[in-house]
Amino acid sequence: MPSAGPAVFAFSESRDYGERVCAALGISPARHEERSFEDGEHKCRPLESVRGRDVFVVQSLYGDSGCSVNDKLCRLLFFLGALHDASAARVTAVLPYLCYARKDRKTKTRDPVTTRYVAELLEAVGTDRVLTLDVHNLAAYQNAFRCHADHLEAKALLADHFAERLAGKPLTVVSPDFGGVKRAEAFRAALAERLPSQDIAAAFMEKYRSAGVVSGEALAGDVQGRTAVIIDDLISSGGTLARTARACIEQGATAVYAAATHGLFSAEAETVLAEAPLQQLVITDTVPPRLGPRFPAARLVVLDSAALVAAAIRALHENGSLVRLMEGQG
Repeated sequence: MPSAGPAVFAFSESRDYGERVCAALGISPARHEERSFEDGEHKCRPLESVRGRDVFVVQSLYGDSGCSVNDKLCRLLFFLGALHDASAARVTAVLPYLCYARKDRKTKTRDPVTTRYVAELLEAVGTDRVLTLDVHNLAAYQNAFRCHADHLEAKALLADHFAERLAGKPLTVVSPDFGGVKRAEAFRAALAERLPSQDIAAAFMEKYRSAGVVSGEALAGDVQGRTAVIIDDLISSGGTLARTARACIEQGATAVYAAATHGLFSAEAETVLAEAPLQQLVITDTVPPRLGPRFPAARLVVLDSAALVAAAIRALHENGSLVRLMEGQG
């Protein structure tokens, strides 16, 4: 690996996030050009030499009113290809939120497996490595890529936040569906490390989905007289989280908190979550928070994940260990 420091590019939609990553690394973002043409096409190119350098491109792949997720993905692919053609020693796509990660298997006849197609596209333009944060299905993510696919977790950030605020209370960590039980258990274990003398139980919500309709009302686990902390990887419409919060209250929980790494927040999420019995909703900044005024700002907490991503970039550039990073060993 070349001895020069890493070159970190940040696309315009992720510019603020990328600048905070660079600030944590003690460097300035690498210069690049983004141009849009009258016919809807576009061009992106580096404005400085990347020959022989270790290059990282920060782009969170979520859709918004200014740019669709498909446009962001397409522009990213072209830029990664340009870096490869410009003789970068290694090209890493840093994707705080990875699009299409939920479509990781066929649920109906002739369904696309879009997670794998995105992986193939990234590899086809010469991407050497992909770095992301809390994908929906880790096994599917790891199996989709043939290049290096690294994965960070916000578990420690969330556990630190709740350990400070909920010390001394009987707690139950709740998964909003059976598929998230392993994620919730990992978070419960992290919380228990920080609160070793505290009683922390586990629970999960029954959930079935068919043709976009969610059903299931049973809550398995004890929340009676306890503070419930619902944990998930992402929030889109907010419906799953809201129904889980209501079930916790109905089963006797004294308070309900919720946390997710990615706050996607589709159009109806503001209303759905504003009506949910939540003391606090905690997300990270992988997607800029976009809940409107109906959801009280005092109930929303946004944790900084840029420092974690910066530490991972440093470790990768220096040929360090992400395992040691995640275990807090540097």
